[in-house]
This record gives sequence, C-alpha cells and structure tokens, in this order.
Amino acid sequence: MTTSAPAAREAGHGLTYAVLGWAVAYGGVRLAWTVGEAPEFGRFGTDLLGFTGWLSVAMCVAAGVLAVALDRLVVWWPVLAAVTWATAGALVAAAAILLPELVGFLLFTVGPYFDPLAFVSRLGCVTGAVLLGLATARYQRRTRGDCPDCCRTVRPGLRHSTPARWARWAAYATVAGLVARFAAQAVVGFDGLIDDATMVGLMIGMVLAGVLLPLALVHRWGEVWPGWVPLLAGRTIARLLLLVPGFGIGTGIVAYFGMGMVQVVSGSESEFSDAFLWVAMAAYSILGLGLVAASTDYHLRTRRPCGACGR
Repeated sequence: MTTSAPAAREAGHGLTYAVLGWAVAYGGVRLAWTVGEAPEFGRFGTDLLGFTGWLSVAMCVAAGVLAVALDRLVVWWPVLAAVTWATAGALVAAAAILLPELVGFLLFTVGPYFDPLAFVSRLGCVTGAVLLGLATARYQRRTRGDCPDCCRTVRPGLRHSTPARWARWAAYATVAGLVARFAAQAVVGFDGLIDDATMVGLMIGMVLAGVLLPLALVHRWGEVWPGWVPLLAGRTIARLLLLVPGFGIGTGIVAYFGMGMVQVVSGSESEFSDAFLWVAMAAYSILGLGLVAASTDYHLRTRRPCGACGR
C-alpha cells in the first residue's frame, strides 16, 4: 500500500519540527555552556571534538535552518543536499568519542574515564545528526522522484544479484587496513595490551569487524548460513545482522579517526610518534570506509523488490 501525499507531507512536517525541537533544546544547552560555565568533563576536558563553544551553537542553528529549507523547497537542489549531509556528518564527527564508549559497553566496561554527562551530550549530538539525515533523505525522495515507499530511484547498474567488483575491493581493503593497523602496533610493541582483558577483547572485536564482517558482506555465506553452522545451516541471514554493524562501525571509525587525524595535524600531544599515529589512523580510516562501501553494496543487493514501484 502506497503512502498518500497528504500523509507523507504531514510526516515530513513532523520530521522538520523534530529537527527544530532538537536545535532549540540541544542548542540551548550549548549556548548556556558557551556563555556561562561549561561542566568539567574529566580526562578529555570536553564532550565534543572540534565543534565546541560557539561552533557547536552555530551547528545547531545551521541544522534548524537547513531543516526548514529542506521542507520548503519543492525542487531538487544538490548543493543543499550536500550541505545538509555535510552538517550531519560534522555532528557525528563531533561526537566521535561515542564509538569507544559504546564498544566499552559491549565489553561490559566503561573504563575509569567515563563521564555520564559527556556521554549524554554526545548521544544528543548524534541524535541531531540522525534527524537531519532523515530530513535530507526525505527531501531527496520528494524532489528526485524516488519511490515514497522504498526511497529508490531508477539508476543504471543499481540492481545486481552478485557483489559489485568495487565492493569486493572495498572488503579486501578493509582487511588490508586491519593488517596495517596490527603491523604498526607490532612495530611499537604490544606491551601492556595483551595483559589487559579489555584490550584483548577489543582486539578480538577488531578482527571480527575487520575480517569476518567485510568478507561476509561480499560472499554468499554472508547471505545464507553455511552448512557448518548448527541449527541455522541453509537459512537466510537477517540483513540487519550485517548492515547494522557494517554501517554503524564503519561510520563510527571514519568519524573517530578522521577527527584524530585533524588533531594530529593541529599538533595535539600524544605518547605515540607521529609516524605511528598516521599509519594507524590511516589504516583505521581505510577499514571504516571499506566497511561502509561493502555494506552499501550488500544493502542494494539483498533488499527485496518494492511492492509499490517494483524496483
């Protein structure tokens, strides 16, 4: 059943109001912290990276203004879409510390430097990024002629049943990025890492995210459980089982280590050499970008045809 135009329009207004509400609420907090006295955030000294003070306030204002512009325009304007996606990306990058914190939760530890207020602030920042991203996606559907039910646009070469060549290369690049990361660590040594249970768990997670996940995204055994898996052999694998960590981890890694590179360029002090930091962060960035690319192909390849448009 297709969505009626009035209902779709009403839903779009609701999304715009959500972004505006977030901009007022979160922006108000950022403004109060900027003109007043911001809380102490422990070891990091800040809740966000890069976009703090008046820059954080400006980001909230920009998100609200862009959401209104997206809602009012009735024609496709690529520049506006690019600016709004960039703004959403900047909000994610500002909250990049959220990635290791979430990994810590998965390992049942938050570490000695965890700050609840900073964590909530980062969640709030990412919430704004998600809302603005949804508003941008809705604008694209509405103005480019995409299907209102499935958001798809007919483009040559978009539908395929086997992994695209570029997706395979992206998956292999992900594995290469992980190998480069461990090679850099081997040069400086693993002293102190293998004695920490949390770090061992993190390294195991890195292997799963940097080897098993990307290869599953571009091979048949990432769509159907292999014969050696008890009870599940031959059954279709739920798409979200790969897509959620693929997009989530990939995007988080790119944001976190992208901001790390910015800090290295700006001359931030570190216990590691610049050579190690550049190699490690570049390797992580390749890993993250490869995951996002392979996940994109997996999504396009495995989604079901739309009942409304048949695409």
